[in-house]
Amino acid sequence: MASVTKRNDEDAARADREPDDLPDGDDAGADLAEPVAEKPAKGANRAAKSEPKAIDYAARPTAAGRGFFTIYKSGQGYWTRMGTLIGTGILGLMLAYTLYDKIPPFFLDNPAFGRKVGLIVAVAFLVIYAAVALHLMNKAANVDFLIATDSEMKKVNWTSRKELIGSTKVVVIFMLLIATFLFLADQVFHVLFYAIGVLKTKPFFWP
Repeated sequence: MASVTKRNDEDAARADREPDDLPDGDDAGADLAEPVAEKPAKGANRAAKSEPKAIDYAARPTAAGRGFFTIYKSGQGYWTRMGTLIGTGILGLMLAYTLYDKIPPFFLDNPAFGRKVGLIVAVAFLVIYAAVALHLMNKAANVDFLIATDSEMKKVNWTSRKELIGSTKVVVIFMLLIATFLFLADQVFHVLFYAIGVLKTKPFFWP
């Protein structure tokens, strides 16, 4: 009996020493439950790093020391850039020849002088055209676009020889069938309109 009384006295003294301002009930659980930040998955950061970044074609090159005559990214997109250069050169030559051919007729009194003027204008145009074309084709935004085009073209799955021949046969046969149908329909309407007097020309097989 004495031991039970002593234990109750110790519990009462311990309760007096503990702070009584602790929340109880639902409030205690709400205060203790703090939001925990969710950790990203292990593969999320790796996937985000591996995603290709979009190319900003309008952005200027950041390479230091790039001169006016330096070819921007000269080792990339070779065939696409060469094809663009060849097409641009052919177009420039055709325009220069057109100027050389069309200017002399304005000088009918002196054809020799007209040819000289046409030649000078054509050469001057060709020089200016070449400088502007090379500058535009070496611009960072245009070069990045051509490089991206070249890389996309390498991903194209070209058809085989067998598939190409088969597709060509289908197109040719379909065109022949359509041409035959249209020819027969035209002859039917020709005969009909000739029979009712609308057309005066006889069909080629009319007796």
